[in-house]
Amino acid sequence: MKHKINLAMIAISMLAVCITMFSITCVYYNLFGQQVKKDLRIQARILAAAGLSKLTDEESLMGDPDIRITWISAKGEVLFDNDARNLDNHLDRPEVRDAFLNGVGESVRESDTMNMRTFYYAVLLEDGTVLIVSTLARRIYSVFASVAAIVVLIIVMITLLCVTISRILTGKLLEPIRVMAEDLDNVNTPVAYKELEPFITRIRQQHRDILAAAKSRQDFTANVSHELKTPITAISGYAELIENKMVDTDSQIRFAGEIRKQANRLVSLVNDIIRLSELDHKDDLTDVTRIDLYELLKERMEFLGPLATEKNLTLSVSGESSFVTTNKGLVIELIDNLVQNAIRYNVQDGSVGVCVYPCGMQVKLIVSDTGIGIPREEQDRVFERFYRVDKSRSRETGGTGLGLAIVKHIVELHGGSIQLTSEVGQGTTVCVTL
Repeated sequence: MKHKINLAMIAISMLAVCITMFSITCVYYNLFGQQVKKDLRIQARILAAAGLSKLTDEESLMGDPDIRITWISAKGEVLFDNDARNLDNHLDRPEVRDAFLNGVGESVRESDTMNMRTFYYAVLLEDGTVLIVSTLARRIYSVFASVAAIVVLIIVMITLLCVTISRILTGKLLEPIRVMAEDLDNVNTPVAYKELEPFITRIRQQHRDILAAAKSRQDFTANVSHELKTPITAISGYAELIENKMVDTDSQIRFAGEIRKQANRLVSLVNDIIRLSELDHKDDLTDVTRIDLYELLKERMEFLGPLATEKNLTLSVSGESSFVTTNKGLVIELIDNLVQNAIRYNVQDGSVGVCVYPCGMQVKLIVSDTGIGIPREEQDRVFERFYRVDKSRSRETGGTGLGLAIVKHIVELHGGSIQLTSEVGQGTTVCVTL
């Protein structure tokens, strides 16, 4: 960035110098041309007043040697010329024609071979003859060529000056940004430039998000390692006892059951981890169809009925047809996780109620249970990965601690919201808006 600013400042300075020099040269050259024409008019009036017909060649040479004087007759024949190299008829020349018509005439002619311009001024005298005065002047290209060395020297000097000044100014310009970049975490550090405030605010927010995401991944990795270690250790321990014949036949059968139980828990844990990883990299819904959520709920209640029967729980579905356009698999996953949680953390002979109904352009899904409830101070954390209110009970019931985290991801993919209310010993209600 610093290098680009330096180059930009140098380029702008160089461009400004070149444009300025070119403009000034053109302006002064134009003024010079006007002055030459004015001088020729004065010379012509002086000569006309002096009576050109009485001048001798010697007297004509006493004037300005850079001024050419030509005197022609009414027929265009040259009567006098102080530079007798061109004595042809002058009647067809534009300044002469204008002089005969208007009394005066002037013109400018270019000479490519000599790289010069010739200014002509003609005046009609009282006797019907015409006096022509002319002078040579350098063309503007020649002027530029003559000062090219000086221009190059000036450009080099200005370039060196611009490089020095741009380095100093760029350093002062970027120093506050550098200081701020080294202290992004400090929100009290003032923003150096008002125009950068939205950008810096966004950068700081992204910086905080990145740090939070990094910590979340670190915590997640640690939690995954811990959660996987428990069933693997149990499986390894039971298998070692059986392998070394350190238990009787009845215990072997019981240990085999524990190994199966821990293996199932391990499979559930791995599946939930993979599912979370997939949802983390999913930005929008795919394979969407129009679904009646009420009919889908009734189907899932029949599927989850046996799980509720084990605890003698009552499952009920209420509401009305509520259509959503969504991925059916994701919605089934959301319903199953919420209802399984309601069953898993419920009390014996309790109940689970599920209600769905349309609410404007959205649909509300409410899952209520009569379970153990969640303390108020922990309700904001239940959607965190691997967070459990009752860790021992969660493991006993087969919970992985990832169900509500998956639910939260699915709700966010739908652009919806989720709310949880709970009282310890009274139960929990989860309200999802899709």
